[in-house]
Amino acid sequence: MATMNTWDTRYSTDEFYYGTEPNDFLKANANLIPNVGEVLCLAEGEGRNAVFLAGLGLKVTAVDGSAVGLNKMDRLAKMKGVSVASIVSDLGDYQIEPGKWDGIISIWCHVPKELRKKLHRAVLEGLRPGGVLLLESYHPRQLGLKTGGPSDSSLMMTLHDLHEELSGLAFVVAHEIEREIQEGKGHFGLSAVTQVICRKVK
Repeated sequence: MATMNTWDTRYSTDEFYYGTEPNDFLKANANLIPNVGEVLCLAEGEGRNAVFLAGLGLKVTAVDGSAVGLNKMDRLAKMKGVSVASIVSDLGDYQIEPGKWDGIISIWCHVPKELRKKLHRAVLEGLRPGGVLLLESYHPRQLGLKTGGPSDSSLMMTLHDLHEELSGLAFVVAHEIEREIQEGKGHFGLSAVTQVICRKVK
């Protein structure tokens, strides 16, 4: 996993490293997120997904460990005429408030496995009844494709992992697929991904 200093360096140019357009999976399924609630974006980086959701009229909070990235998100939000709340915090320290969120977005949130387990239990508690988790991560098969993502397979996710870690949520979508991704210069070409959408029933 890249260190926070690495992320600050990556985001320090005027160019948006992963582009300014939202993730395709999020864009295609944003209609499943309750449209009147509060949404939390984890590891949001330069903010393209949070800004997209704010443009749909959602109240969005973005969390990332890189202040440099979130400052660029603020700039993008102003360009798009929307507002996004930002919190600079390492996900190992951030506390997801229980029962607060109608949507939680986890796009390319690759953290060590033990932290991920803790984070996903907090996601379960953080969602309100009817709330939705939308997640896309790289699958370990991505190591052979070399088109983006971490170089350590333990940071990636499988459906087996997620069914265990998100037990208690109802899975609406659960895929392990290969798809074309074009997100700035950071993600490019055929990629092996894991996609889930889960709903908290009660």
